Amino acid sequence: MDLGNSSEILQKGRFITNYKPVLNRRAIFSDYSEDYIIPLEPNAYGIVTIRLRSIRNNLDVAMLVCNGENILMELTETTEEFDYYSASYRLSNEMIRYHFEVSSAGTKCFYDIRGVVKDPNDYYDFRIRPGFKTPDWAKGAVMYQIYTDRFYNGDPTNDVLTNEYRYIGENVTKVDDWSKNPAYMGVREFYGGDIEGVMKKLDYLQDLGIDAIYFNPLFVSPSNHKYDIQDYDYIDPHFGKIVDDKGDLLEGDRNENKDATRYINRVTNKANLEASNKYFASFVNEAHKRGIKVIIDGVFNHCGSFNKWMDRERIYENQEGYEKGAYVDKNSPYHDFFRFFEDKWPYNGTYDGWWGHDTLPKLNYEGSRELRDYVLRIARKWVSPPYNVDGWRLDVAADLGHSPEFNHQFWKDFRRAVKEANPNAIIIAEHYGDPSSWLAGDEWDTIMNYDAFMEPVTWFLTGMQKHSDDFRQDLLGNADAFEGMMRDGISKFMAPTLFTTMNELSNHDHSRFLTRTNHIVGRVADKGYEAASEGINKAVMREAVVMQMTWAGAPTIYYGDEAGVCGFTDPDNRRTYPWGNEDTELIRFHKEIIRIHKENRELITGSGLILHKDYNVISYGRFIKDNEIIVIVNNNDCDKEIEMRVWQTGIPRESKVTRLIMTDADGFTTDPEEYEIENGRLRITLPKTSAVVLKGKQDKKEKEEKQDDSKKVSPLQKLEFLLH
Repeated sequence: MDLGNSSEILQKGRFITNYKPVLNRRAIFSDYSEDYIIPLEPNAYGIVTIRLRSIRNNLDVAMLVCNGENILMELTETTEEFDYYSASYRLSNEMIRYHFEVSSAGTKCFYDIRGVVKDPNDYYDFRIRPGFKTPDWAKGAVMYQIYTDRFYNGDPTNDVLTNEYRYIGENVTKVDDWSKNPAYMGVREFYGGDIEGVMKKLDYLQDLGIDAIYFNPLFVSPSNHKYDIQDYDYIDPHFGKIVDDKGDLLEGDRNENKDATRYINRVTNKANLEASNKYFASFVNEAHKRGIKVIIDGVFNHCGSFNKWMDRERIYENQEGYEKGAYVDKNSPYHDFFRFFEDKWPYNGTYDGWWGHDTLPKLNYEGSRELRDYVLRIARKWVSPPYNVDGWRLDVAADLGHSPEFNHQFWKDFRRAVKEANPNAIIIAEHYGDPSSWLAGDEWDTIMNYDAFMEPVTWFLTGMQKHSDDFRQDLLGNADAFEGMMRDGISKFMAPTLFTTMNELSNHDHSRFLTRTNHIVGRVADKGYEAASEGINKAVMREAVVMQMTWAGAPTIYYGDEAGVCGFTDPDNRRTYPWGNEDTELIRFHKEIIRIHKENRELITGSGLILHKDYNVISYGRFIKDNEIIVIVNNNDCDKEIEMRVWQTGIPRESKVTRLIMTDADGFTTDPEEYEIENGRLRITLPKTSAVVLKGKQDKKEKEEKQDDSKKVSPLQKLEFLLH
């Protein structure tokens, strides 16, 4: 050893003993991932270990502040870069809330969902609900939403026929031209898509990489969207099987549905209904054989005026095996299923409709225990044999009932019914706004993630509102606004919800994302069909899909998005899947980014951290121990040279990262390319409207040798490390 050099180090060491180190705020980290909550979903009355990370040799004290109690954390792991502090906590069956307090040489700060802050705020505390678990299969699952009538016609014999019945004032029509755009009042036109059509395309979905199918409603209903349920006990034979097809159409002077005998036979004949249920069970079985789960849509806030309980259309009035509907007869066994305002029987139309719509009678749960029990039986039925579906998506779930108190109690009962029948079923709710009171572990599992995914991504990449109803220049490319919306949205979640939340770019209620890239404000009624595909930017679409497949949650593709389908908000967003005219390059891109999503576990339940922000630029990391992904998006219309820190993800300061995929204005590439990490920083130039996914790369043997060497360093070497 060079004694002169040793003397110099000792002198520096004496300086260090009196030196107050700077608190490295960038290194302090914890979140909802598996590396920082152990186990990720702890049992009631069990023990949970909560961890916090800091830069090595930086903290004097790390404190877990849990339910108002200060718990000293122990240094339990040290790596070349970081120290990890741990505290174990004995749980009850009640939710815990926590944040961290750290200090270094007199400097104190706090850490919560916002990151490092001067003052704690309970609103941003981390939360754990003991016993709250969501299915492992749903964490990070790639889902595919299917609007069945528009996906594929696998069985023409079950098609809705022109003049088969009447809906909202006009007769229904069968569309023979699959490529025709939906009519503006298109709820009464039918293209013929069905469950057999999905069965015939399972090879396609499996090849795409889909883990789960989410179906829009499948139960007997008169509309093509089927959010006006007619019979919760049966799959609509127009989607299933029609084995008895007698009766007449509405022709000539017949214009009432009580005379639509062809329709009445199709949807009330038990032979058709049972055959349809049997076929659906076989479909689910086949999907399961391929490793694909099935989620169905539950519309329990309201039903339809065609519903057998109401029977406004008098479809069931004279059918054998059916009771009189509440519209028909005051003494109907279903009378209390609805609220009536006047005594006007028979044929009483003075009932409560959801948002005043008489086609959507509001269900009156508070007035009927029988109704509650019936719907809870339905909840159990479809997740049980022989159907074995893997979960429910709940339509307008917060609106159910006539009071918040009843609403919460109903969803508690619903969860209990579903989980007792099928513990591995997922419960996903449609919700806008703060969902936290339903996500406490005893009601919904998760939500359709508008506030913490669809909206922030759409505003950042397109500046458009999700219905294409507004353009905001101030939000286009605004990385600070993006981060703020994401953080606020995620603050409403706990870990079981975060990793299963349905991250969509498009769906049946909003304009197609590809259409939003053209910045055209409006709807099909005032802009026309062609405007939806004018000036679209597929490069921005690819950026969005990269974010969708690398952000925490379950990326959910709306059928046809992967094939280049455009459309303004509904009904234009419900165009048919363009079989034979697909954008095959966009499909190939989806396959590759889905493969990357599924091959890298850090993208499933890993940590997430914003690394770099600039105008029209966002970068974030996803990481678990020894596995790191860096995502960078350049939404500018010019090349962008970016220099950024990446060591916070655990990527060694002197190492390399490998490109897994890069998109640009012309397409994408999966050709690997290496980039140097120097002193923990990455320098990279991205082309315009591009995104890149990089994977940390470090030789395992080299890493083990470094860890062994770190255990052998002398005190003098440790002092020298501190100085650098």
